[in-house]
Amino acid sequence: MRFLLTLLCFTLDLLSCLYVRAHTRPLSQQSSRWPVPYRRVDERPDVDSYCEALYPFCPNGDRDGRIPYMRDTDSISVYRLQAPVWEFKYGDLMGKFHIMHDAIGFSSAETESNYTMEWYELFQLGNCTFPHLRANASAPFWCNQGAACFFEGVDDVHWSQNGTLEKIGVITGDMFNDMAQWVQEDNQTGIYYETWTVRSDPGPNATVWFESFDCSQFVHRTYRKLADLGAKLSSSSPTKYTKVYLYSGEPTYLGNDSTIFGQPSMKDLAADIQKFYYTFRPHQSYVDFAISLVDIYEKVVVHKNFYLYYNSEYWHLPMKPPYMQIVYEEVPLP
Repeated sequence: MRFLLTLLCFTLDLLSCLYVRAHTRPLSQQSSRWPVPYRRVDERPDVDSYCEALYPFCPNGDRDGRIPYMRDTDSISVYRLQAPVWEFKYGDLMGKFHIMHDAIGFSSAETESNYTMEWYELFQLGNCTFPHLRANASAPFWCNQGAACFFEGVDDVHWSQNGTLEKIGVITGDMFNDMAQWVQEDNQTGIYYETWTVRSDPGPNATVWFESFDCSQFVHRTYRKLADLGAKLSSSSPTKYTKVYLYSGEPTYLGNDSTIFGQPSMKDLAADIQKFYYTFRPHQSYVDFAISLVDIYEKVVVHKNFYLYYNSEYWHLPMKPPYMQIVYEEVPLP
């Protein structure tokens, strides 16, 4: 029952997001390194025209994440920003379950301009977590890119009303410009959103099989970069972030699109992956969604199966109790 309640809470967000118009290794090879390293690309590819967001990405900023240049002598305040996911639609509902979105704010002393920087999904969270099953394609289709968004202004009410708006440090304009260059490079090579963190168990000595790559991870990377540049960051309260955990035994590598789908010898595995993701399809009626929740419970809890898509490859997770948790955990500032 706890698993179903957690899943129901998480999918409230996913169902609101699932709106889209309409290096290969041998199969038996296992990763010799855990967690599996997140794979970066040489440059960001064009987005398939099939992917279309319900809410446009970065409407108030530069879609490519370009950041204005600051004078070296400027003094820039850095702010930790956090608010419930989809607060504009659900208010504090997601905050009650600690499903939070993270960002960073900046304020220039010389220009008195404020800025917000965040990293999130191009096509909403649901499309980054589960694929679409297209009638004319044998493989599941993913719209799972994420990117940095930088825009002028900080919505004080949005961040402070049900979340956090806290000054955590001051940097120079020179530090800011170095950080901006790093953001550009990070944004062009780390392009795929990964929702899940997969661990062997909830304990402190658990093995981490896969790390997430999401808004909070971008914030952590930026804080570390600022610290490397000499910034002193501190908070008067615990710095906590949302993590969505799956728990499993050692994962098994399955292959990618070309090695699984369309291959006669792999048709059973391909069909099983398709059936698994079908239960997470978008645009379900309330009745179909209720049926899908039961199907998900049977697949994940009863049969202990989960198919993970990571680095554009599929893995099988032999699931273990408690199967899934949304955890609001502390990650200290660097």
